[in-house]
Amino acid sequence: MAKKSQVKSYSKDEFLNLVKEKSGLTKADATKALNAVFDSLEEVLAKGDRVSFVGYGSFEVGHRAARDGRNPQTGQKIKIKASNVVKFSPGKVLKEAVNK
Repeated sequence: MAKKSQVKSYSKDEFLNLVKEKSGLTKADATKALNAVFDSLEEVLAKGDRVSFVGYGSFEVGHRAARDGRNPQTGQKIKIKASNVVKFSPGKVLKEAVNK
């Protein structure tokens, strides 16, 4: 794995260019496709359902309970509200690709 300073962060536009090149779609069509995937993923997770891509991984909603915390600047105790969080569990194929 690359050092932290060598890790590239892709913007949505840069990622869209990769999708466009790999799929042969126009940039407009790749944008529509990627937006449709993100919108659909958001819709399914908002209902509390799970999305699984065999080999790649799965997305699901978890619950984080309310808890006490501290303001790091002042040290003052604060209450942190309960919230839902998105969890991603990578699948075998993705794990193997990352660990080549």
